[in-house]
Amino acid sequence: MGEAVMFPNYHEFDGTKPRDMNDSWFEEVIDDNLKWSFALNSVLHRGISEYQEIVLLDTKRFGKALVIDGKMQSAESDEFIYHECLIHPSLLCHPNPKTLFIMGGGEGSSAREALKHKSIEKVTMCDIDEEVVAFCRQHLTANKEAFRNKLLELVINDAKIELEERKDKFDIIVGDLADPVEGGPCYQLYTKSFYQAILKPRLNPHGIFVTQVLSCFLLLLL
Repeated sequence: MGEAVMFPNYHEFDGTKPRDMNDSWFEEVIDDNLKWSFALNSVLHRGISEYQEIVLLDTKRFGKALVIDGKMQSAESDEFIYHECLIHPSLLCHPNPKTLFIMGGGEGSSAREALKHKSIEKVTMCDIDEEVVAFCRQHLTANKEAFRNKLLELVINDAKIELEERKDKFDIIVGDLADPVEGGPCYQLYTKSFYQAILKPRLNPHGIFVTQVLSCFLLLLL
């Protein structure tokens, strides 16, 4: 899913503007019969880390958009829909949430939403890719305050290893990860063995775990 990506009129993501901006689009193929496209103003930035390729686009309708390994992750104008739905229900259901662990979430949006809750004493965000975190910290202005918040503990590590090695427990654990594609970098964080042997022991009594698992609507279509 999402393997074919095209940036017409942009050469190797160098950010140079084509002659006709109306012909510039980002296109991601989801399936043989499904794709989405976004008209672009420009490519703002491109970087390649040890783990993945990171691109920041300026789209005509959705503002800045983060693309990792050719897959659209979020866009300025509507990312709040995903992140609010991912974070707030579990925090509202828990009787007194004080500690929260985010697997992934390098762009900082999940941490931003969690830090809105007054009961929260500590948010730990664990992302494997330091360059993604630095990239988002620099370019995604909506999350600058979250990254500066004293209640945020930023850890650069594999979330599986981090949870295995930590002794402390959490009221909420959130999986804000890349899609659960078999063989992908996050696939092991979606397995039953990981949930039972590693994640569950790190939850406090009445603890809650929540994760994203693609779009159920898209899976029905596919």
